[in-house]
Amino acid sequence: MEIIHLILGKANPERMNGVNKVVYQMATRQQNGGKNVAVWGVTKDLIHNYGERNFTTVLFQAHKNPFKIDGNLKKALIELNKTAVIHLHGGWVPMYASLARFLSKHNISYVLTPHGAYNTIAMKRSGITKKLYFSLFEKTLLKHAKRIHSLGESEVSGLNELYPNTKSFLLPYGFEIANDLPTKQTNQETFIIGFVGRLDIYTKGLDLLIEAYKEFSDKASNSELWIVGDSKEKSTLEELVKTNNLESHVKFFGSKFGLEKDELISQMTIFTHPSRNEGIPTAVLEACALGIPSVVTQATNIASYISKYNAGIAITDESIDELVMAFESLFKIWNTSAMENLSSNAKLLVQEAFDWDTLVTKLDELYC
Repeated sequence: MEIIHLILGKANPERMNGVNKVVYQMATRQQNGGKNVAVWGVTKDLIHNYGERNFTTVLFQAHKNPFKIDGNLKKALIELNKTAVIHLHGGWVPMYASLARFLSKHNISYVLTPHGAYNTIAMKRSGITKKLYFSLFEKTLLKHAKRIHSLGESEVSGLNELYPNTKSFLLPYGFEIANDLPTKQTNQETFIIGFVGRLDIYTKGLDLLIEAYKEFSDKASNSELWIVGDSKEKSTLEELVKTNNLESHVKFFGSKFGLEKDELISQMTIFTHPSRNEGIPTAVLEACALGIPSVVTQATNIASYISKYNAGIAITDESIDELVMAFESLFKIWNTSAMENLSSNAKLLVQEAFDWDTLVTKLDELYC
């Protein structure tokens, strides 16, 4: 059996796109496990400008018409061995609706990992538009999919509300721990709360974070909020910080990658991800790997792991009060053995619950 991961992008782990990072790691581990794996990327440019990898990467042209399938992609799909399985990644991708009809017509099996696209909170944004789009296009994608891979319970429930089905397959993706991680800094003089990710204010709950930090910082003057990431909404977020008179406490670092990003995370006292909607945020796992305790919402799909391993604090979605209380609780044990225990637990969480080798074996069930 050949597994073809089909994505928008090039599966470049050095980009902010979380889906591309996950697909890179998934394909790498599957190839290491003896699977026949390739990544097919639909992209604006066909330049293979990424690092060395152990799997084949084939690039196809993206078109201005978002529903259009590149002719070379159609040809490649038709020429595939009949035992091949296409693994689509992402939701609400116009081309996938066209692709679903094409694959069904040619009896080519495919599975889908939406990566958090069908969370009930996500559906509230542009609700009417998405409902219309769903009835015209997205429903076709789900209808013809062999299996639908959900990363967490919030996605399973969101999918069932949107499209009741028996195709759900629940399994988190894994996380690859780098060998050259910097050492977590201890005995800090400043209590640093960190966030890393795309600056999507609503989806990532950054409005909640600013409001909660405003209340927390009034009681903890020796604290800072570090925001690592970028987007077109950065100026709006900066204005929100200014409106709350937090300029002296909030630092924006822009997009950072690789070791530079890890070194920033290693300086954080705690990490937070107050998202309203996620698949599984890799930034939280990156923080855990560095031993940084996290404060997360249920919507991140990591909350249950944070609670199980006692690696931080899980809060109710969109609860500013709980977010403030979580910051205060961790502030009280700052630079103590209790915080060191949380740090050790965070590392253990990644090593055990998100071990790629274990999860890749379970992932085989998705393709059966």
